[in-house]
Amino acid sequence: MGLQRRSSGPLLTGLSVGLLLLFSWMSLAHPTDLSALAHHPHLCQTTRDAEGRHYPGFFCPRLSDTPEEAYCCHLQAAGGSCCTRAEFEALYQVNLSTLQPPPILRGPGPLLALGLYSLLLVALMTADFVHFCRGRGRRGSLHPSSRLLAFPASAARPLRVPVRTDSSLPKRPGACACACALRPSTPPLHRRNLSLASPSLAATFAPESAPTPALELGFAMTANSAEQLRKEGNELFKCGDYEGALTAYTQALSLGATPQDQAILHRNRAACHLKLEDYNKAEAEASKAIEKDGGDVKALYRRSQALEKLGRLDQAVLDLKRCVSLEPKNKVFQESLRNIGGQIQEKVRYMSSTDAKVEQMFQILLDPKEKGTEKKQKASQNLVVLAREDAGAEKIFRSNGVQLLQRLLDTGETDLMLAALRTLVGICSEHQSRTVATLSVLGTRRVVSILGVENQAVSLAACHLLQVMFDALKEGVKKGFRGKEGAIIVDPARELKVLISNLLELLTEVGVSGQGRDNALTLLIKMVPRKSPKDPNNSLTLWVIDQGLKKILEVGGSLQDAAGELTVTENSRMSASILLSKLFDDLKCDAERENFHRLCENYIRSWFEGQGLAGKLRAIQTVSCLLQGPCEAGNRALELSGVMESVIALCASEQEEEQLVAVEALIHAAGKAKRASFITANGVSLLKDLYKCSERDSIRIRALVIDAGTRRWAVEGLAYLTFDADVKEEFVEDEAALKALFQLSRSEERSVLFAIASALVNCTNSYDYEEPDPKMVELAKYAKQHVPEQHPKDKPSFVRARVKKLLAAGVVSAMTCMVKTESPVLTNSCRELLSRVFLALVEEVEDRGTVVAQGGGKALLPLALEGTDVGQTKAAQALAKLTITSNPEMTFPGERIYEVVRPLVSLLHLNCSGLQNFEALMALTNLAGISERLRQKILKEKAVPMIEGYMFEEHEMIRRAATECMCNLAMSKEVQDLFEAQGNDRLKLLVLYSGEDDELLRRAAAGGLAMLTSMRPSLCARIPQVTTHWLEILQALLLSPNQELQHRGTVVVLNMVEASKEIASTLMESEVLEILSVLAKGEESPVTRAAAACLGKAVEYRLIQPSRDGE
Repeated sequence: MGLQRRSSGPLLTGLSVGLLLLFSWMSLAHPTDLSALAHHPHLCQTTRDAEGRHYPGFFCPRLSDTPEEAYCCHLQAAGGSCCTRAEFEALYQVNLSTLQPPPILRGPGPLLALGLYSLLLVALMTADFVHFCRGRGRRGSLHPSSRLLAFPASAARPLRVPVRTDSSLPKRPGACACACALRPSTPPLHRRNLSLASPSLAATFAPESAPTPALELGFAMTANSAEQLRKEGNELFKCGDYEGALTAYTQALSLGATPQDQAILHRNRAACHLKLEDYNKAEAEASKAIEKDGGDVKALYRRSQALEKLGRLDQAVLDLKRCVSLEPKNKVFQESLRNIGGQIQEKVRYMSSTDAKVEQMFQILLDPKEKGTEKKQKASQNLVVLAREDAGAEKIFRSNGVQLLQRLLDTGETDLMLAALRTLVGICSEHQSRTVATLSVLGTRRVVSILGVENQAVSLAACHLLQVMFDALKEGVKKGFRGKEGAIIVDPARELKVLISNLLELLTEVGVSGQGRDNALTLLIKMVPRKSPKDPNNSLTLWVIDQGLKKILEVGGSLQDAAGELTVTENSRMSASILLSKLFDDLKCDAERENFHRLCENYIRSWFEGQGLAGKLRAIQTVSCLLQGPCEAGNRALELSGVMESVIALCASEQEEEQLVAVEALIHAAGKAKRASFITANGVSLLKDLYKCSERDSIRIRALVIDAGTRRWAVEGLAYLTFDADVKEEFVEDEAALKALFQLSRSEERSVLFAIASALVNCTNSYDYEEPDPKMVELAKYAKQHVPEQHPKDKPSFVRARVKKLLAAGVVSAMTCMVKTESPVLTNSCRELLSRVFLALVEEVEDRGTVVAQGGGKALLPLALEGTDVGQTKAAQALAKLTITSNPEMTFPGERIYEVVRPLVSLLHLNCSGLQNFEALMALTNLAGISERLRQKILKEKAVPMIEGYMFEEHEMIRRAATECMCNLAMSKEVQDLFEAQGNDRLKLLVLYSGEDDELLRRAAAGGLAMLTSMRPSLCARIPQVTTHWLEILQALLLSPNQELQHRGTVVVLNMVEASKEIASTLMESEVLEILSVLAKGEESPVTRAAAACLGKAVEYRLIQPSRDGE
């Protein structure tokens, strides 16, 4: 016990050495014969002298001898020497010419000994190799925790390796039982784990000069632990726990495996990333494995799979060709190579056909004879659609498309300019090098100048193009372009600054439209400030403040419709205030903020001093702009000498424009506590006089309510008043008021959007409301405490009536216009309010058609993809309701239907309510039944694991919806592969659900079972293995009174009969035969035909015989 079998290696070694010494002694003991020397004249054999000194043999001539001294003369020296032929013949008295030629072997004794020794050496190596392999096999069969240390026989007993349980190993939720069973109980052992062994034991069993046994054992156990972790990862991978397998492989790598083992581990990690659909990491891991072992076929194949998914087919082909060259007979490699070759050919055909399409479309667009024709309009639309796909955009770009699009821009025709700008969006989208090339061809100045045109649609299209260009320059390529892409642009900072510099120049250019100026401000708001405070680099903000702060202040201080002023809109000052606020908030230290204040104060002083009344008006308007934005800078500007006094004085001016500017400045200043006392002392009486004497309503209302606009005040007041249920009812009854509100939402006054949305939320009661706990209410009544009660007009019946009146008044169209706006005023909070209203509008099934008809489906998509988490969830739930009850292809036409998938999948997360989970599953079920492309989109969003999780939900409606969704997804090859994979219970779950009491659940599960057994016949043989009740379940389906369940059951039986004669025999030996016979005699129906087909197949197998009448 604990003793190891003695190795046979030393015995063989001793035997070989003994034989060699024997042969050597025999050859040395043989006396030197003169005749032998004559027959071997060139060989001086080994000799010993009288004193026993040994002289080794040699062959003449030696390196120190001349070529003539080629004969051995033993008698001239004790050990022998080389001499000439004449000396040899004289010494030994022989004539060499009369002797026979010497044999080939010189010195037969030593040569024979050498030959035997070589044979023994080969035998010894073979025996040692066999012994090593057998010993390693025995060690590999033992568990690491049960291996013993072998010691000499003098040891009292074997010393067992100290082991401890590592509780720090991460637990993987959801890992299968087989993985847990194979998980080792011991962690990877390091040298410090063996420090518990007694030093005296080590000194007893090892010499001082030898390595410490504990250290050697530590290395051995580390290697064994790495091997055990790799095996654990393999088992987890087989069970489908790919993240757990990835963790195990990573831990094994950290233990310092050999290069060969590292290659295997990297290869396995690549397989895990492939299953997790992280193709970039899969390609990187496979490349690491190939670096370790260039001939690793599996790593090459896995890298080709990752490259194929990434769209880099040319590189994938190279790896597959290398795989085929290494294993020419591998059918998997050959099939994959053929498939990728077909994809490449298809892409080449598409690109070649695209060449002709692009050329034809440009010919039509640039043909002056086709002006205004339908053909020209269709060509422009096709060009835009083609540019949305990366392959089409690349083809347009390579076909000299940018120069041709420049010609379209130069025509000045609105339709052609829009088509050109939208096509350029597709070319530049997420592609850095094409963006830089486009800017170099068109010129940055030329592109920015389009922003300032009078046509609002063209200006918005140019704004979108510039936004796409900026994203491409700042964030680089997002689609995984590599190689040449990265070498074209190293640092896009120069292009970014040129683009922003041109936008700043556009702000103060004469002749630029007000809409263009607003679009430029919007772009600067999105482009310049940091996205996150964690980003330490705010150099772009500092550069904009130094180069363009005065230009921004000039826009903010311009008066609308004033002679000699810049052309601005009602929203220009608000946009400038928002930009100034974001720039100020992006500053990191007091020195940067002080510089901002200094620049603002210098600009205001330059207009306030020495510029007359017009300069003072502009200075006061600039102060108002700062007060609306970075109020700290506005407060410091108000403290400048004479500014506040001038504001009070201008309020008494007889010019209405001057009064308007002064009163607005006074309003914004009144909002600050520092100014309240000054205004109370000097301005209240003046404001009262203004209200009484002024003939202009805008000034009177400003003087009375201290707000920035009549309409804005009215809407904001309404937003507060509609908290009262009586006001809600009166407001929705007033059709004129509703239409005026909706008309205001479509106007250019964007600052009222939040107030409008708030009023609509109040009218629809779509705010969050918690029902009080009845027990707490009773307790409060018992304690005679006041319990707030809901207003009678806020009950569900009143809310539904108000919703219908809002729908009749056109609320969806108004909200759609609000969503489309590009103004920075449409904040995430405002989006959330709109999402709440939409969800309230689609609550009733009969109202959803009206919402879809007025464009509600299109408006919900951006709300579900952008905004607050609550807003996105509300919008996604509204999308789910529309998708459930209406045809998704009509509700979301064209490519929009694919954008619905992501919001719906987001509702499957556990933080969403059960109702949201259910509605998302129902909506995904409808989408999955439309097309394979939609099913692939659902799979790409990684919805399958979540859907499978809900198949185990306790709530029967959620469980049923998940099963129905999985039934539709089963038409995809990837889902079929999941069911066909070994080591999972997916098929068992469907079989068991087919026997449940819930009829709808049975119908969904049986439908999925029929689909899978039809597409994958190999699953038919596994049905009898998953449960012993499979026959009872099938019989129950066949005997069901529900025609749909009967049909699904007969299809499953038919698939099983056609799949295998053995399964068919089992079925025919049961009551299934009688049931099928009865069903086949019924009226003509799908059930009858399927039953007859089952019986016909059984007859073909000769399992049954037809009756005499042929039935």
